[in-house]
Amino acid sequence: MLNAAIVINPTSGKGRSLKNAPLAVARLRERGVQVRVLEAGSAEESLRLAREAVADGVEALIACGGDGTVHLALQAVQGTDTTLGIIPVGTGDDIARSLDLPRDDACKAADVIADGRTRTVDYAVIHAADGTERAFLAVMSVGFDSEVTERANTMTWPTGTSRYLLATIAELGVYKPVDFRITVDDKTLTEQGMMLAVGNGASYGGGMYVCPSAVLDDGQLDLTFLARTSKFTFLKTFPSVFKGTHVTRPFVHTLRGATVRVEAAGQTAYADGERVGPLPVDVHVVPGGLRAFAPVG
Repeated sequence: MLNAAIVINPTSGKGRSLKNAPLAVARLRERGVQVRVLEAGSAEESLRLAREAVADGVEALIACGGDGTVHLALQAVQGTDTTLGIIPVGTGDDIARSLDLPRDDACKAADVIADGRTRTVDYAVIHAADGTERAFLAVMSVGFDSEVTERANTMTWPTGTSRYLLATIAELGVYKPVDFRITVDDKTLTEQGMMLAVGNGASYGGGMYVCPSAVLDDGQLDLTFLARTSKFTFLKTFPSVFKGTHVTRPFVHTLRGATVRVEAAGQTAYADGERVGPLPVDVHVVPGGLRAFAPVG
């Protein structure tokens, strides 16, 4: 019998989590999974309880919510033998998308966990200038993207991809390019630009394939850097991010490597949609460092 604990974010997906969490827990128990529900009143308390559960020896820690909830659970399981499970009921669910998990049915996602099918994947670790250390699974963003995320996180309407689209349009009116210094392994790029995305996974923002070549198990990080361009050109190019074809534009640079350092004055890094800390930041990939439940073992 699988021994698991589940972290539930009742606000994820504008109520989807609150509605679907009991269904997922019931399905897991029906399938013979021993599930302990970690009830907390804040993200900080949820993380504390998750870390305690992992220290107590649970075999699986399940995140029921969106990418932010998965991000929280990752902080508890990184560097351990505990398997990460995901019940994706958020607005974006890009980490679940990268793992090919069912995103429209909490019970089907629970079945993946109960079936015991797993894959070994990479994750990345950020060291920020203020001493913050944070692991992430999907994408770290700096510059325009992080400002869009900050704006989107304060919006109550609309949901999903539309929220990021409106936040992008709003931020475009006020954002100015900044001077970046990006070091990937032993190569350095110094250029003024709009944004940088460092992808362990391919997408964020509910299906925006900002790092379309990124995969979770290749031991590499994929970078997409948008050099300075006109706002008109940026706005014209923006829709192509949903297909990942933006990387063919001449002002978009792509790089790959296992270690990354990003320097830019006055900028803040976000990862998996969560605020991390100020630049400069150092990022490295942890190859095969995580086992996660997924349809393909």
